Amino acid sequence: MIIEIARMFRRKAYAFEDEAHQILSKYEGSQSRIVSLDKKRSQLKGLSLQQDELFQQALACTERGIFRAAHVMAWAGFMDFLEQKLASDGLVKLKSVKTVWNKYGTIDEIRENVPELQIIEASRDIGLLSKSEAKTLIGLLSKRNECAHPSGYKPDLDESLGYISELLNRIVKLQAKSL
Repeated sequence: MIIEIARMFRRKAYAFEDEAHQILSKYEGSQSRIVSLDKKRSQLKGLSLQQDELFQQALACTERGIFRAAHVMAWAGFMDFLEQKLASDGLVKLKSVKTVWNKYGTIDEIRENVPELQIIEASRDIGLLSKSEAKTLIGLLSKRNECAHPSGYKPDLDESLGYISELLNRIVKLQAKSL
């Protein structure tokens, strides 16, 4: 009996917390927006454990106010997803368009030897990305580079959450595509 009452209060407390986060996440600068974005990330299907962990780290950085690192971690998670998508056919399409990459046997070797910009452009060349999608990703890569290297750029909570959200939305769109 006491255990059931305790469980009921716990369920009500969790329901209250969820509702509070939903309400507060609508306000700019609210930390509840991180919780909301974390739920969005957890609803994504098909992320590898590594990709999920990278996005989780990006959100943890955002919670702690380490916004430049949040951008870097989110980008790493996105690029890992994109590279795995490109490798999903055994690199057949990618190597048919980029014959100079035939010397690389795995996506890991491509990752180590080919700049991310070229991987994005190759994704467009094989039809995985449209021209505008590739341009947007190149812009997001530039933002990541500003965060990863010495610069005057100092993103805030809103910019970091927007950046992570944009990358998660791009993953959803890519998941619906096939090579």
